[in-house]
Amino acid sequence: MTDNTGLIFAFALDGNGGGKPLDWDSIKGWQPDQGTLWLHLDYTGADTQSWLYDESGIDPIILDALTAGETRPRSLVHKDGMLIILRGVNLNPNTDPEDMVSIRFWIDAKRIITLRHRRIMAVDDLRQATLVGDGPIGPGDFLESLADRLVLRMGTVIADVDDEVDALEDEVLTEQSYDLRQKIANIRRIAIGMRRYLAPQRDVMARLYNEKVAWLSELDRMRLREVADRTTRYVEDLDAIRDRATITQEELNSRLSEQMNKTMYVLSIVAGIFLPLGLLTGLLGINVGGIPGTENPWAFTIFCVLLASIAGGQIWLFKRMRWM
Repeated sequence: MTDNTGLIFAFALDGNGGGKPLDWDSIKGWQPDQGTLWLHLDYTGADTQSWLYDESGIDPIILDALTAGETRPRSLVHKDGMLIILRGVNLNPNTDPEDMVSIRFWIDAKRIITLRHRRIMAVDDLRQATLVGDGPIGPGDFLESLADRLVLRMGTVIADVDDEVDALEDEVLTEQSYDLRQKIANIRRIAIGMRRYLAPQRDVMARLYNEKVAWLSELDRMRLREVADRTTRYVEDLDAIRDRATITQEELNSRLSEQMNKTMYVLSIVAGIFLPLGLLTGLLGINVGGIPGTENPWAFTIFCVLLASIAGGQIWLFKRMRWM
């Protein structure tokens, strides 16, 4: 749990998957021989800002990047440490998954400092794993585990979006509704929003396993390569989802346009039939002298027959001209 100081939790990792919880006093007295230090902080907290800039020993330029209000995925090696900024899907209540949240961290041989403002489920997973003795054993393992969990949750969200596209493609074939336009627009918005951050994150992941830092073992590099491959595949999936949604929208627009054209065609035929009939009834309905048939008791019947004959003739003519 976070407090108003900015400390969410901290561990001294024992190298076997477990860790000893620490508070601010223990953090300030930590020594490298006590195990790898993992701090998880809210970068907006007052004590966090004070500790980072006054006691952490991290270069101020790195700290400015770690605490910036707006970030994009990136990585930077500085001496034997690494600045990394990644994004994860937002699975907090009442939020949209495409509103991706950032996780910023500094890793060196003996310290892992992660910072966030909004909650990130992947970090909570690692915290729970550490509490039961199944957490990261060191900086390299931590980096791979966190990246893997971030990508894992992205895969679940992307798979759900892909299923929605499948359903919409089937629905467009059976139902031409203007309501489908909003559903398609929402899917495109999600795909575009996620790709905005996932594409640069793909480039970051592709660089991580080649970075020249001593604390990344060959096994860590191999696992990071697998995470990078999965990230690339998810970017390709998002591109495919966006393209499929665009094609589905074009198909829907085409079907709606065809439906509208059929309706307008029927209305045009009806109007064409009744236009001359309306002209005749209008002429005979004016209240002036000289209208024929006013004295003939059969005039109305004769006129109705005449109208029916004209309508029948028009229908025959339209069919002959293949308008019907």
